[in-house]
Amino acid sequence: MTLYTTTDSPLGELLLVGEESATAKGGTALASLSVPGQKGGASIQDGWRRSPEAFTEILSQLRSYFDGEVTYFDIEYVSGGTEFQRRVWQALESVPYGTTTTYGRLAERIGAPRAALRALGAAIGANPLLIVRPCHRVIGADGSLTGYAGGLPCKQQLLLHEGVRQAA
Repeated sequence: MTLYTTTDSPLGELLLVGEESATAKGGTALASLSVPGQKGGASIQDGWRRSPEAFTEILSQLRSYFDGEVTYFDIEYVSGGTEFQRRVWQALESVPYGTTTTYGRLAERIGAPRAALRALGAAIGANPLLIVRPCHRVIGADGSLTGYAGGLPCKQQLLLHEGVRQAA
């Protein structure tokens, strides 16, 4: 069953969508985390059940992140995406808190050729788990903030929260 809840955050109201899971902490695997105005973000569907209590563990980790108490998430995710997207998303998860990487370095990390940068960018843009799968840590080769489904102001806010001083 698909469950959802919303929560306030420094970025505005977040929409969390998940599936019941016997193995996830708190019993819910996260399928989507959307920020306000997100390009391609989730929207509440008929048949979904509002269940704030199902997200207690995930919400606790998000609060701890925004309070500066944790630098990583220990959350089970609902698998999805293509094989290439999953490779890109796994690489995103290895970018440490408070650091950035470039699209080129991420491509090298997964063994993708330079010609695949557009596909890599599309896979990053399709990431359904903003914030917890840190696509905000990917910047342009020249250090500029580029592309973010949640918008560049949101990306900049997340990087500043993590202590990355970045020019926009």
